[in-house]
Amino acid sequence: MGVAFWLNFIFTIIEFIGGWLTNSVAIMADAVHDLGDTLSIGMAWVLAKLGKQQADETFTYGFKRLSLFGALINGGILIGGSIWVLTEALPRLMDPQMPMTEGMMVLAILGVVVNGAAAFKLHGGQTLNEKVLNWHLLEDMFGWVAVLIVAIVLHFFHFPILDPILSIGFTLFILFNVVRHVSQTLKLFLQATPDDDLQQKIKSGLLSLEEVKGLHHLHFWSLDGEHHVLTAHLVTHADLQPEKLKQLKQAIDAALTPFELAHTTIEIEMPGESCRDETTHEHSHNH
Repeated sequence: MGVAFWLNFIFTIIEFIGGWLTNSVAIMADAVHDLGDTLSIGMAWVLAKLGKQQADETFTYGFKRLSLFGALINGGILIGGSIWVLTEALPRLMDPQMPMTEGMMVLAILGVVVNGAAAFKLHGGQTLNEKVLNWHLLEDMFGWVAVLIVAIVLHFFHFPILDPILSIGFTLFILFNVVRHVSQTLKLFLQATPDDDLQQKIKSGLLSLEEVKGLHHLHFWSLDGEHHVLTAHLVTHADLQPEKLKQLKQAIDAALTPFELAHTTIEIEMPGESCRDETTHEHSHNH
């Protein structure tokens, strides 16, 4: 991630200067896209290190939620950058200006090489972050292929409106993806269920245990989109003796193992036992 960050960071600076010198809003749009990827990689790189710190007395779940915070900041910057590119590109539809095609071609070839090299470096990454960034870099590479094609066309045909059309296309594509990504991140940040199907499978798995009569106060949320947390109250059919209780705990462990949860807290209640949380007004998933 470090190599990919420095490649993108240096290239983004070159792009902004190049976009200004060649008078191309398409290159400016791609520069904003690459700025977003540079920030993503930089934050992922730093936060991956910070996120590995051990939990302490203050941050009892550790620091994995920092990656969600980073993703929200990055999304905000990208949305702002995209709006700026649109304010530059839209007036050019009315008054198209011819960009410097030779400079566009040089930057586009450089863009394909740099993003291709960074994507190759991240290829085979294990974490969700690395996989997502790899796709981003491949998208960027194809974006530069599009810039190269437009630059070649403009070099031989006087059709300056292609430049703002390409930049608006890029920007709308970026905005669509960023808004979708930010909304997903915001849901996780607000502790929404990371996966409804997975929650149903966990619920069914717990309710299928022979000693379990019902389940309530099930809370399923995620630290960072990868590491999930589960708390639940299980009600048994009958009062269990210590040996039976131990067997039930082992059965619960076996039922939850396939889901690879980062943290689990299971409260076991005997019939007629009052739930200490029943006075709270939250949605308690009674079954």
